[in-house]
Amino acid sequence: MVYRVIGLMSGSSLDGLDIVFTELEETRGTWRYNILAADCYAYDDAWQQQLTYAKNRSAQDYFLLHAAYSKYLAACVNRFIEENGLHHRVQLIASHGHTVFHDPANGVTTQLGCGATLAALTGINVVSDLRITDVALGGQGAPIVPMGEKLLFPSFDFYLNIGGIANLSFQQQHNFIAFDVCPANRVLNMLAQQEEKNYDEDGRLASTGEVNISLFEKLNALVYYKQPMPKSLSNNFGTDIVFPLIKSFELNTADALSTYTEHIASQLKQSIQAIADKNQLLSAPHKLLVTGGGAFNKFLIEKIKENVASLNIEVIVGENNIVQYKEALVMALLGILRWREENTVLASVTGASRNSIGGAVWMGQEA
Repeated sequence: MVYRVIGLMSGSSLDGLDIVFTELEETRGTWRYNILAADCYAYDDAWQQQLTYAKNRSAQDYFLLHAAYSKYLAACVNRFIEENGLHHRVQLIASHGHTVFHDPANGVTTQLGCGATLAALTGINVVSDLRITDVALGGQGAPIVPMGEKLLFPSFDFYLNIGGIANLSFQQQHNFIAFDVCPANRVLNMLAQQEEKNYDEDGRLASTGEVNISLFEKLNALVYYKQPMPKSLSNNFGTDIVFPLIKSFELNTADALSTYTEHIASQLKQSIQAIADKNQLLSAPHKLLVTGGGAFNKFLIEKIKENVASLNIEVIVGENNIVQYKEALVMALLGILRWREENTVLASVTGASRNSIGGAVWMGQEA
């Protein structure tokens, strides 16, 4: 069976809205994909500000933003369809939305972007709200990408996505676990912005700095890193806890970036080591697929390779389309799985009481 789907993803790094139009084919349980069109519509300063401070709004203002962002998503989809000549070719839209509140311990995860509005303004059926069922079942509601990694990229053992938050997945036979490692691009970008840069291209500025051992040790001592899997992070951990801690050391930007880059690589090594110890991994080489915007940070990738070399891990940066758009591609797949009424979220990843079929369906056409 062949499906033609648009997947939408807005990550915590706030660089923009990722859009993928993909052809997904399932044959006897094996899935294949072909990305036919993809783009990232960058957020302008106004949208970056609104999304950054959405959590501080009153209830009424929050829902006004929710409505405005829903219309923005629809406008982006309609623009994407027009630019790529996709009229009457899209069967489904799968929208992740933009996460504002994520507090699974209290049964909360909320994403801006109303599926009903998106369906009404595009005339295309929509799947949205992909996380909340898992949270209702006692899970973390994150990560949800591992189902896509399992079905679309089965030849790898580990999967690292470096976006606003770095998250790691691991599969061994039928065992699949995943969790958020640490804040990543969101913090690195905030530091780069001190030098009036949107981001530290290739990690060039970080590569000129020196690691501050005291800060490095303070970062590694944060309570989250001692918590057992499964676990997940909200954006606030990076913006409200990690960034102020870095700022308190009053380092120059290069040293701050260098120290935090080393922290990300170190936490990844510790995470892989914890998985290896728990799952009694053999010493044979394992392949790690790296995706997300951080995969373009050459200095960070270099530090990751240095840190995991002793664990016999081969680090492989995906091809550009996968590095940039893997999460939007996976959202498209999750939307189709929801449409087929098949599991979208793995309890072994999130800690929920069972696997679940997540997502709300909104009809864009009349009966």
